[in-house]
Amino acid sequence: MGIIWTIIIGAIVGAVAKFIMPGSNEPKGFVLTAILGIVGAFLASFIAENVGILGTSGLWGFISSVIGAIIVLVVYGMVTKPKA
Repeated sequence: MGIIWTIIIGAIVGAVAKFIMPGSNEPKGFVLTAILGIVGAFLASFIAENVGILGTSGLWGFISSVIGAIIVLVVYGMVTKPKA
């Protein structure tokens, strides 16, 4: 059940991050959005646990996951940016 829950939360977090930070370089499709959300959630929980800033459960965990997904979305936009 853990992996399914992670995928569901990752998809929600990815969608929220796309909503907060729309742009032309945003990922297309549910699968890529879910992957970026999952990566963002793992990034945020890793940072939160090692630095000790935020908790990794409840509302703070969700907020930190959205922040992590936004960071991953910014990096994704920079990497996939078409060269002029």
